Amino acid sequence: MAKGVTYLFLGPEIGERRDAVDAIRENLRKKSSQNPEEYSFYAGETSISEIVSVLRNGSLFADVRFFLIKYPELIKKKEDQELLISYMKNPQDDTILILISDETSLDKKIENAVPKEQKRIFWELFENRKTEWISSFFRREGYHIEEDGIEAILELVENNTEALGRECSKLMLFIKKDQPIREADVVKWLSHTREESAFTLFSRISEGNLEKSAEILQTLLAAKESSTAILAGLNWCFHKLRDYSALVSQGIQDEFEFKKIGLASQRVRKDYVQAHKFFTPQSVDRSIALIAEFDILIRSSGTGFEKILMDYFLYKIISCRGAPRERVDYY
Repeated sequence: MAKGVTYLFLGPEIGERRDAVDAIRENLRKKSSQNPEEYSFYAGETSISEIVSVLRNGSLFADVRFFLIKYPELIKKKEDQELLISYMKNPQDDTILILISDETSLDKKIENAVPKEQKRIFWELFENRKTEWISSFFRREGYHIEEDGIEAILELVENNTEALGRECSKLMLFIKKDQPIREADVVKWLSHTREESAFTLFSRISEGNLEKSAEILQTLLAAKESSTAILAGLNWCFHKLRDYSALVSQGIQDEFEFKKIGLASQRVRKDYVQAHKFFTPQSVDRSIALIAEFDILIRSSGTGFEKILMDYFLYKIISCRGAPRERVDYY
């Protein structure tokens, strides 16, 4: 019987992180010649004592079990941390546990319970890697994309490979393989198919405009955009705001540094300049925690309460804005 293993997968690059999780799952399937018995938990939704109880109880039907715990950064109580850590130091045989977070670090006691070789941070791709990723994506499918087309995608789409893959696949529905993909094509089709998005919602939130934010939210929900997808997009935006604010607080106004965090163009950056006026580092952190809290709440409450909870979420997150800073740094 194989010894149990715990992994810690952190960071904002959710596409590569998902691929790493899928690779472990597939490897388990090949080794045991059957699908693993799989469980997925959200810290904050299910108690840690219940999660550990399930982890400790072996399966009567499957040779191997596969557990995911999402949002482990929400495990704050000392007794919950100690209970989880006690399991991680002595995991159940034939049980794989993966802790998954968009954050780049957790409480050190939890991090230190995972062997170094089983920890990985999935950083956002640097601009040159994103460019190559998009080019390779289209090349594998038999398309050619011009450089200005790549730049347009990077401006319009969340800069993680999951979102990039989704939007690039959508673009191929409208363009023939023998037609080079140019900036005009990207703007025409991606803007046309997605007039409102988590990005435009973030723009209105950064302005403190509750009425416009509610209108965009209603449009997205009416178009069958899931609340969890909207919250995931906002989570990306607020992490990006945290990166931007950190640069500005250090007096860094360097185009190369802005490009490294995915804010290459002034058109994209203007929302973060606006948000930086009103969101302090503390309120950004509160906003990120609020997104995680409502993601869990909506998943556990069902679709019947989705609209009410999302409206309440908008009120709460706009309330995180403070008075404008005395000194505002512009790009």
